Amino acid sequence: MAAPLPTAEEERIGFEADSIEYKDDSNELAAIGNVVLTRADQSVRADRVTWNRETGQIVATGNIRFVDKDGNQRFTDQLELTDELKAGAMQNMLLALREGGRLAAQTGTREADGRIRLDRATYTGCEVEDSEGCPKTPTWRITAREVIYDPDRHIVRFNGARLELFGARLLPMPGLMVATDGRAISGLLIPDLRLSASNGVEISQAWYQRLGDNRDLTVTGYVYTEALPMVSAQYRQLDSMGAFQITGYATRSSRIAVSPTDSGEKTDWRGYVAANGRYQLSPHWSVTASGRYASDRTFLRRYDISRDDRLRSMIDVERIDDNSYLSIAGWATQTLRKGDEQGMVPIALPLIDYRRRLSDPVLGGRIELQANSLAITRTSGQDTRRAFASARWDMRRLTGAGQEITLTALARGDVYHSDENASTLTAIYRGESGWQTRAIATAAVDVKWPLVGQLWNGTQVLTPRVQVVATPRVRNLELPNEDARAIDLEDSNLFALNRFPGYDRIEDGVRVTYGLDWQFERPGWRVNSTVGQSVRMSRKPAILPEGTGLTDKVSDFVGRTEVRFRDFLKLTHRFRLDKDTLAVRRNEFDATIGDQRTYAEIGYLRLNRDNTSGLEDMQDREELRVAGRVAFARYWSLFGSGVFNLTNREEDPSFTSDGFQALRTRLGVAYRDDCLEVALTWRRDYIATGDAEKGNTFQVHVALRNLGFR
Repeated sequence: MAAPLPTAEEERIGFEADSIEYKDDSNELAAIGNVVLTRADQSVRADRVTWNRETGQIVATGNIRFVDKDGNQRFTDQLELTDELKAGAMQNMLLALREGGRLAAQTGTREADGRIRLDRATYTGCEVEDSEGCPKTPTWRITAREVIYDPDRHIVRFNGARLELFGARLLPMPGLMVATDGRAISGLLIPDLRLSASNGVEISQAWYQRLGDNRDLTVTGYVYTEALPMVSAQYRQLDSMGAFQITGYATRSSRIAVSPTDSGEKTDWRGYVAANGRYQLSPHWSVTASGRYASDRTFLRRYDISRDDRLRSMIDVERIDDNSYLSIAGWATQTLRKGDEQGMVPIALPLIDYRRRLSDPVLGGRIELQANSLAITRTSGQDTRRAFASARWDMRRLTGAGQEITLTALARGDVYHSDENASTLTAIYRGESGWQTRAIATAAVDVKWPLVGQLWNGTQVLTPRVQVVATPRVRNLELPNEDARAIDLEDSNLFALNRFPGYDRIEDGVRVTYGLDWQFERPGWRVNSTVGQSVRMSRKPAILPEGTGLTDKVSDFVGRTEVRFRDFLKLTHRFRLDKDTLAVRRNEFDATIGDQRTYAEIGYLRLNRDNTSGLEDMQDREELRVAGRVAFARYWSLFGSGVFNLTNREEDPSFTSDGFQALRTRLGVAYRDDCLEVALTWRRDYIATGDAEKGNTFQVHVALRNLGFR
């Protein structure tokens, strides 16, 4: 398709100046003082502009700033222009790109095809002035014998280019190009260098290929001294309805099996593929999908791609409008855990969930209808099918004294079918095989009373809260438990209608839950705190396992406190105290202190559940996580992190550590200014898994601004 012809308005050149002179003998017009020429989206500012009416040549001199239609600015002492405001010859030119970066040259000449040839040019993505406007030497720059600037294609091409870093001439940069309109262009990326215990010295080099405005491809090759080479590729695409990307790795190497169904060491093809995307098909319908698969359980760790021990794949088709929600989804998981049997890992397909919200025409509350269906399949274990339908009614009212009262009623009917139940090792999770049904009815009243007052030049809100929940005895152990196993009393589920996390288990009986919320705010400070406990009115044994804090008639105390001071400090503490001895059963602490340049992060978790049941989801644990960065000398910083297992044999007999076992540590030094990032990192892994050996890993990271590198 031919390009549209310019309109008369676009062809017209407007100008303004302090004064105008005309010479009859040379037929030359001169604009003097604060001259501004404009044509469409282009403009020229100069001290003086002369126009020869016979030749059409325009010459600008003195403090020239030329702005093209892309927003790039050219500064020069003298500039020749055509009658279409296209630049010609120039002296001492500086090109400031809209996306950042500066290109300087001693001379420039316009070719017949419109390209501009620059001699003895220098390019940098760094600022050339400090905050006070004084000149400064850029951290890095590209020097070139010749540079070709193509304004029509928006490309700067370098010939004979070399990279200078801190004044030292380093790498040649053959074929280097920079786009002046900010888009990515095809070419080599900066290589990565790494040394690891599993693969020895690693050098990786990537090629980026721009396939279009909405598509690109990156292919990377990896070479190792202790392993065969590897190749990876990533394809990305964005269009009007959504986006997706696909990443894959492939190599051939030896591996040590850690799966219970495989043994020994062998050499074969190994790899990993991951894809994800989301498409908005219409204002109401969307599709979200992701998939991950590895050839074996140690590939990702050995090649330092990911440390995940499970790879989840899913697809979810959703429809959402103002009053309804529909989801048709499927989930599958690949286990990478040592000793886990893949055949026992469930596949959830399909998972259908539909909800509709209605207004209550009688009492003025809100009604929500829900229908849910789930099919769980295992290739070597128990299969479960579940369907239920429910109706929930909520009504919230405020009294004249300021109390907030919420009334809730819930009715639900469940249908289950399961087989091969005996293959589930934990008896309370199996349920009875065949068809099973269950009816559930729940009623609840929740009362809050916010009390507002002044404190320490700030405002506090003290909110006592009481909730009563009543559910007649329901069938639980007769039904399989697939989604409600990881139960623990926390501040987040203290006032939930059902403290179990899923649908398969229901907390029945009558219980009273009471607690206190406190919120304090003053300029710069914010504090939130919650504490509470519940009491069951029934003396019948609970189905809640030991160690959850909910087994007895009276629960443990749970709470959370969060403290914030501006953006400098954030502290969060969660706890659970034994109701009888006040022993700490859960102690979780997370803290972030500092700003973006210098900070410390600390996380600590100790689960002392006092549990003797041996359930897989109820083990005791103690862990410490630390990370931090210290900035110094303006652009430099030291950083580090570590994960430590503090669990001892008394807390978990399966552990062999003495109460302090480093899992992974990292230390490094980094330099970062406005245009350069350089980092040297040392990481040590203390746990070996198959051919993913423990030991040291060293990595060098380099990123240059505006050259498309990372």
